[in-house]
This record gives sequence, C-alpha cells and structure tokens, in this order.
Amino acid sequence: MAKFSSLIPLSRGASAPNTVNFEGGRAFTQSAKLELVSVLLTTFLEDAFYRTEKQTTEKLRELITKVGDPRFVAKAALYARHTHGMRSVSHLVAGELAKSVKGERWTKRFYAQIVRRPDDVMETLSYYLAVYGRPVPNSLKKGLGAALARFDAHQVAKYRREHGAFKMVDAVNLVHPKATPALSQLVRGELAPAQTWETKLTQAGAAATAEVVAAAKSQAWGELVRGRKLGYLALLRNGRNILAQAPEVVDDLCQQLADARAVRTSLVFPFQFLSAVEALKQGNLSGADRVMDALNTAIDHSLANVPTFAGSTLVALDSSASMMGHPQAIGSLFAATLVKATGADLMLFSDDARYVTLNPRDTTLTAAQSIPFISGGTNFEAIFQRANRAYDRIVILSDMQGWMDGGAPVQPFADYQARFSVATRIFSFDLNGYGTLQFPQERVYCLAGWSDRVFEILQKLDRDPEALVREVESVPLED
Repeated sequence: MAKFSSLIPLSRGASAPNTVNFEGGRAFTQSAKLELVSVLLTTFLEDAFYRTEKQTTEKLRELITKVGDPRFVAKAALYARHTHGMRSVSHLVAGELAKSVKGERWTKRFYAQIVRRPDDVMETLSYYLAVYGRPVPNSLKKGLGAALARFDAHQVAKYRREHGAFKMVDAVNLVHPKATPALSQLVRGELAPAQTWETKLTQAGAAATAEVVAAAKSQAWGELVRGRKLGYLALLRNGRNILAQAPEVVDDLCQQLADARAVRTSLVFPFQFLSAVEALKQGNLSGADRVMDALNTAIDHSLANVPTFAGSTLVALDSSASMMGHPQAIGSLFAATLVKATGADLMLFSDDARYVTLNPRDTTLTAAQSIPFISGGTNFEAIFQRANRAYDRIVILSDMQGWMDGGAPVQPFADYQARFSVATRIFSFDLNGYGTLQFPQERVYCLAGWSDRVFEILQKLDRDPEALVREVESVPLED
C-alpha cells in the first residue's frame, strides 16, 4: 500500500463555475499545481469510484507537463514521499522527470532523495523501463545508484526480490552504484537471506504436521514480537494473527502498538488503524479487548497534533455513495477527530444535510465508526441551507463531486454569509483528488491528503493563507 496532506489557496479570479465534474455538476477548475498536489496526495494508483488507475496515471503525466515547473513537481513528490508516505506516485513522478528534464544539476540529487527504501529504486526503474525503455538517463542511474549505496546488508537482503521479474541485482547491474560490502555480496550471490518476519513464518510453515506447524508459527511470532523485529505496519496487519497464534506475547504487542514514537515515525496512514480494528473484530480472541485499547491509544497518538481554533467550527462530511471505501474511512476519522478535539459541530450531507451528535465519551475510533453513511447524491447547497448559526470556519470533507441542484453552491454560500453577517473561511478537503473544486470565493482553501499533517496545515492556513505554498517550496532540492 502506498500513495501530503496539503493545501493551496484557490485562484481568486473565477466568480462563476467554469467546468463540470464527473457527475456533470457545475464546478471550478484548479490551477495545474493545485490539481497535481491533490492527485499526488490522495491516490494509490488504483481504481477509484470515478477514475481508473490508467486514467489517473495519464492525468498525472498531463499535469506534470501542464505545471511547467519541474522543480515544483520534484518538491511536491519529495513532500508526498517523505512526509506522507506516498510511494507509487513518487515513482511515477521520478520516471517522468527523468524523461522530460535534461541537463539540470539538481535531478541526480532528486532521484537519490526520492528513495526511502531499496525497493523505491526497483519500482522507479521498472516504471521507466516499462514506459520508455532503454537507455536509462545517466542522471537517473547516478541518483538511484547513490541511493542504493546507502543501504546495509539487512536492507538489501530484505528488498532483494529474488523471485521478482526485476530483482535488486538487476538494478545494481543497470545503475552501477558505488561498491559496498552488501552490494558486492549481492552481486556475487553471497548475501544471506534477511531474517524478516515473512521468512521466519515461511520456515515455520515448512514443518511436517499441523501441530508442529502451529507450534513453529507460535514460536516464530513470539520471537519476532519479543525481539521487536516487526515494523509498525506489520504489527498492524498481523495483530490478529499474533493474538491467535502467540497469545502469550499480548503484553509486548500492546506496548509496541501504543508506542507514541513508533506511531509518529511509521508513516502509517490513519485509516490503516481502522483496517486493523476490523480484522481484530473477527472471531472471539482472548486479549482482543486489550489490543483494541492499544489501537485506540495509537490512533490518538497519530492524530495528537489537532490544533485549537479560535471561534466556532462546523465539520461537514460528505456521506454520498461515491465516498464509500478509503474516502469514507478517512473522512469519518478526520471528522471525529476534529469534533472531539475542538468541540466542532458535525453535519452529514448527501441528498440533504443534517446535524449529527457524537458521544463525547467514545474514543476517536469508536466515534468515527458510529458516523452513519447515508449514500445518495451530493448536494453542497444543503450545507449552507441547513447551517443554523454563524461559523468562523467550515471544514468540508468530500470527493468534491457535487451535482444536485446544479453543483457548486455559489449563491447558497453567499446567502448563508448574509443571513448570519459572517465572513466564513471554508476549508474544502478533497478526499480523492478528482481535479475540480466547489468554491472559488475569497477565504476558501482546498486541501488534499490522507495524513495527520492536515491538522497542522489547517492551523497554519487559518492564520496565513500562503502557508502551504511556502511549505512546498521550502522542500530542499539541492543542485
């Protein structure tokens, strides 16, 4: 799984809708930079409700060309990869820049910087070779080679992809990195397999009888958890298996899941906690309640930087049919977090809109899962027609595919502000990066992304409309 929470102020020039969205509703176009950022921070390069993986890939290529500023594109990719853990889109951007940007000194450093794990090298090369073939540009080879030379024997062995179509040894032979002990052993076929949790369990599964297999897997899980050999995402994905096969390590499992530092450094997406919770609910395992408590603590750690806002806030969550899946999970989680942390009001909207009250004693996860999704259409006008008080800010969580009553709620928003004599700031949060907006007015900002960083950026933008632009531009890109 891999695919900034980011926010760029909208263009102030448009006063009326100038395009239509996927549902045919009136909408506003984004600047090329804003649309690129929206896609980079919300897509895992897989099929979405309105757009296929292939269409998203083509849209990214088009936007990279349309932006016309390769350094901005590179900075956005670095921000997406290292701040928000987005992987596949960063590989695509690196490959496209390698094809289109020639003779620039900064590109070699960029290709080295974009690599966070050894398999980023293979994925970037695989993308370039699949799309553009050989020869591979020298700057790409030198940058990826410099990145490969950073990794130790364990990292190289872990991501060697011995049985893959494109192995790490193929990448080494292609880019010719500086020789290191680990890479030299890899090329000579002398590098020992990494003792990862996958290899340990594979070895355990080779035992002869079911009883022996179960005992071996229990021992393997126990050694991995006690020895802290599992990465945080592996703990999340395998929490139920560990509890079922090695219940004696439940104390260690809970301690590691609830570790604040591990949560913050893992780059785990908030909605991945929800997947872990759903898996834990399957069956009736002893100790599941304790692991659930640890997950609740972990999610609170991951969302601990929710800012305090002056004045009143309304969170409007899109509960229409196109929000099902990742957008629903992340939208509900962010909505519950904002409501619990800031005392904001919560409204759900689809065909119509209505206020919803969450139990203040619920944990963040429980509150998120209690939010009912209505399905139906997407009516942005209903937000402003049903809002019954003056709000300093309204945070809208949606895929921005409004179409009922025509789409963009220009007049209802103006009427709402006149009715309550308020100049409301709108934070419009695009959960799918489809490329159109619902608001062009002053004091309106478009957000995109999956990470907890969105709360930090919300606070900055509430004070400074240009905060995110400066943040993206401040990403180091060395010549």
